[in-house]
Amino acid sequence: MSGGDAGRAAGGDTATLRGLLDALIRIDSVNPALDPARPGEGEAARLIAAWARARGLDVTWLEGTPDRPSVIVRSGDGAGGPARGGGRVLLNAHLDTVGVAGMEAPFAPREVDGRLYARGAMDMKASLAACLRVVAAAADAARAGRLDGEVVLTAVADEEHDSIGTRETLAALAPEGPFDVAVVTEPTDLTLHVAHRGFAVVDVTLTGRASHTSRPADGVNAVTHLGRLLAAAEAANAALAGGPAHPLLGAGAWQAVLASGGRELFTTPDRATASLERRTVPGERAAGPGGAEDEVRAWLDALAAQDPDVRAETRTVVAREAFEAGDASVAAAHVAAAAEAVTGSAPARVGAPYWTDAALVADAGHPTVLYGPVGGGIHQPGEWVDLASVEVLEAVLGALVRRVAG
Repeated sequence: MSGGDAGRAAGGDTATLRGLLDALIRIDSVNPALDPARPGEGEAARLIAAWARARGLDVTWLEGTPDRPSVIVRSGDGAGGPARGGGRVLLNAHLDTVGVAGMEAPFAPREVDGRLYARGAMDMKASLAACLRVVAAAADAARAGRLDGEVVLTAVADEEHDSIGTRETLAALAPEGPFDVAVVTEPTDLTLHVAHRGFAVVDVTLTGRASHTSRPADGVNAVTHLGRLLAAAEAANAALAGGPAHPLLGAGAWQAVLASGGRELFTTPDRATASLERRTVPGERAAGPGGAEDEVRAWLDALAAQDPDVRAETRTVVAREAFEAGDASVAAAHVAAAAEAVTGSAPARVGAPYWTDAALVADAGHPTVLYGPVGGGIHQPGEWVDLASVEVLEAVLGALVRRVAG
């Protein structure tokens, strides 16, 4: 988007919630780590920055990874630090989307019976639009002397892959200390997500010894060892399923997601590989001592004790810890009260089976929960968001700001 285009996009066409949402959806911001042919978050970030600057908001552009920008938008006075009085609210929403395979017109929003269909409509450009409007409204209130605190939005890159944007924005905000409340506005169907699972992916490479298959005793069959490893993963998953369960998230899990081995027919396989996925609940570790890779190493040690020919290397590809706000969460109490003030009832407190950036935000010291709009078809061709729920989200976040930062 050129500078002129960005300026026009930041003007009247995006003055309404629906107009801003449509403008964001029409931008292709598919994560290039998932589809290298796609341009990434740059154009969406430029639209957000231009929209915010046109309304007198303070904007910080971060691009520690080239072509993967994130934007921090503030309602404050632009001094770059905490507001002089009142509380501080941190909002988080991501710029990137997953891919568009199977979609005829993924970036053309289509409304049917109050639902808006498009890639990114639910996950999570609806939340981005609502958050931007909340920050702008907070800035207007501050100028009018009705708000003493500050609202900050981190519009981040790469949530769908490695979370480089949230990590970069949190590092930039770290010198200011913790916010009073942080809300990651992933779609939650207007319920309050106070916990979610963590995960880890562990790669295993098994090394055997090639031989002619007519003489198997001369070789070591790595595929046979792979089969034993997969059986160990299945047994570990069954043990987790039969053990103690988290009240909101159930039990942790193991699952083999990729496996291959061998080089050609009539040759004993001298190599096999597997990618194993661990889903964790609070109290379990994804990384470090006692984490997923240590669990896999224990299985391999047991296999090697039974068969000294077992040789394996392990590597943790990615690991993210589980999140739990806790029963005494200040953030949960504030968001629940704001939601009840708008809707007339307190939102249900639930857990999510997937991972989100909320874990990183909470680990940075900010009291954190997830709250977002109603939608469906996540990561599917039929993705949709309920438009009325986006209006509710904006109203609830506005009530939260008045409650915490007023």
